[in-house]
Amino acid sequence: MADRSPVRSPLSRALWRMGLPLVWLAVVFVCAFGADVMPFPPPSDMDFAAAEQGPSLAHPLGADLDGRDVLSRLAHGARISLTVSLIAPLIGLVIGTVLGLLSAYYSGLVRTGILAVLDAMLAFPSLVFALALTVVLGPSVQNVTLALGIMSVPAFARIARANALPLMSREFVLAARTAGAGDAYIMFREILPNMVMSLLTYALTMMSIMIVAEGSLSFLGVGVPPPTPSWGSMIAEGRESLERVPHVSMIPAAAMFLTVLSLNLLGDSLRQLKSGKSGGLS
Repeated sequence: MADRSPVRSPLSRALWRMGLPLVWLAVVFVCAFGADVMPFPPPSDMDFAAAEQGPSLAHPLGADLDGRDVLSRLAHGARISLTVSLIAPLIGLVIGTVLGLLSAYYSGLVRTGILAVLDAMLAFPSLVFALALTVVLGPSVQNVTLALGIMSVPAFARIARANALPLMSREFVLAARTAGAGDAYIMFREILPNMVMSLLTYALTMMSIMIVAEGSLSFLGVGVPPPTPSWGSMIAEGRESLERVPHVSMIPAAAMFLTVLSLNLLGDSLRQLKSGKSGGLS
């Protein structure tokens, strides 16, 4: 008897794979931005009697070396990580898209100048570049976000330029030029809408990179200053006592891993949706 089990299309498989990542990200967002109204103790409150204890009724994820509630610090640290991972790629997306469009649309000095600046920025290792900016600007959430946003500009500019170049010779662009449309109209009303999905897909990947980068800066001690918790600083606080109290470092590390994995899976699913729609139109 023939197997009648339904065969999922690539689009349905992509939508199915988005389920678990979206659930995890929703939980992280709710905990991060609702931490102040949840029944968590303040993240800086110390309960020395519970120091280094594992999960319990009073502290569901245990307490750290100073007796601070790990769950509360994890939720408040998620707010820092998510804030940086949302705003920093947005800075890179806006500036990088404009630079990418300009370098694709214009030639001569404009293109040469923009590409030279982007190449100079790419010559520095990304984390070293962000580390140097953070040291110069000083450790704070705003400065870390700005440094990581500037760090992401060249990548977004190259993605925008690579997507804009094939569109320059498309019929709708030529028709707009023939109709007398201005350069700004063509770039932002004709070309940009056809690049949005690619840019948003890459932005999800960049969000995961920003979470790791912010965690790395905080781990090195040049990120968000204490006593504000962040996942990177929580991992750093427990690294010297990892064998004795592994939950202090392992829980924020697991949260960071699952969040980065979810963003990457979501980005892959969006890429499959985009390619499936493109295949359907071709």
